[in-house]
Amino acid sequence: MSSLPHQVLITFLLFFSSLFLHSSQQTLISPISKDDSTKLYTLLIYLKTPLQPSKLHLDLGSFLPYYDCARHYKSSSYKPLPGNSTLCKDLNTGISVSCDDRPVGPDCFRDDTCGFVPQNPVTRKTAVGAILTDKFALPTTKKPGLPGPVTELLLTCTFPDPNSRIYKGLAKGSNGLAALGRFNYSLPAQLSRAFSSPLIFAVCLPGSSTAPGLALFNTPGPYYFSPTINLSKSLIYTPLIPGPGPTVFEQYKSPDYYLGLTSIKVNSFVVPLNKTLLDIDENGKGGVKISTYTPYTLLQTSIFKALVNAFVKESAKLNLTVTAAVKPFSVCYAADKITSTRVGPGVPTVDLVLQSDKVIWRIYGSNSMVRVDDKWCLGFVDGGLNPRTSIVIGGHQLEDNLLQFDLVRERLGFSSSLLVYSTTCANFDSTKN
Repeated sequence: MSSLPHQVLITFLLFFSSLFLHSSQQTLISPISKDDSTKLYTLLIYLKTPLQPSKLHLDLGSFLPYYDCARHYKSSSYKPLPGNSTLCKDLNTGISVSCDDRPVGPDCFRDDTCGFVPQNPVTRKTAVGAILTDKFALPTTKKPGLPGPVTELLLTCTFPDPNSRIYKGLAKGSNGLAALGRFNYSLPAQLSRAFSSPLIFAVCLPGSSTAPGLALFNTPGPYYFSPTINLSKSLIYTPLIPGPGPTVFEQYKSPDYYLGLTSIKVNSFVVPLNKTLLDIDENGKGGVKISTYTPYTLLQTSIFKALVNAFVKESAKLNLTVTAAVKPFSVCYAADKITSTRVGPGVPTVDLVLQSDKVIWRIYGSNSMVRVDDKWCLGFVDGGLNPRTSIVIGGHQLEDNLLQFDLVRERLGFSSSLLVYSTTCANFDSTKN
């Protein structure tokens, strides 16, 4: 009888070891590319039967993935989602669609099909589409360049749109949109259910169009980058807070990632702000969120002016003189007057103080400045007097920063610039992960 606990322990360890090995094999990775023409990003997935590589516009705030089925869809495995199905009722779209004016295909079904209204995150234009499922895969960290285990993806197939309004303004080369928002059927949420893994994913946007970044799904880490740096140990965490109701599908909660910003500093100088703008009011206006729909951070006019004034004053201490601006930027400096450092142009740092003075997202020159010909310009843009969101942290400020979206604990983990560690998003080491 004395051997029984030993046998139980062995069985217990073998069981959990097998779970760990299975989980590690399902760590999914997808390259992220930057489009120079729009300054936006695409995510590579494998879709359809046979599996085909497809570039989707990456958005950190949309509900459901969607695809241009009218022009780019050939597959033997797609299935429409019936309008009376349990899944359609769970989606609660309130829309059922059918068509009889075109041949039956992924964008046209005779029977009532569950419908959706996808929105272009850049232009805010909408369209109508039918929801379907199809085969889907992403590479694993074991084989980064090849599709891994195949599952099914729920997505919206958009109807023919002669003006292509749902696709105008998206990253060039994209045939649809990868929705990474806070929604039960976003891409990360679907992957979490498919592989019974925690709803945690990480994004590392590339700072260049010549070297890809990446998205990692189904893993809380570790995240190794060359040269042998485990960045999961360097992440700083701040709570994700609820956003206002969306303008489309008001029955849903906001799919956007909102943060509790308390102040902004330039070097050690606290920028004077109207702090009521940092909170979301009863009309759903205000607040601070992360987004990839804008290349550069947008700031409500008074916040923008206060930040610019503080930055110019602190830059003057470095003997930097403002020169003629280049749209859409308001402050530029001669490039030959600015020193080069490991973390980009040698300019004052911009600190986003989140939650408390101990939780600081530091923005160095590589993320605060944009090179325009022979100038370095401050890469923040006036978002207007009365925007829906007071501060939208845009793509340029996120590049070469590792962001972990932990929706189990409702928190964001951020690294600040990877250049501090002498690495970039392109240096992810899949052999160690």
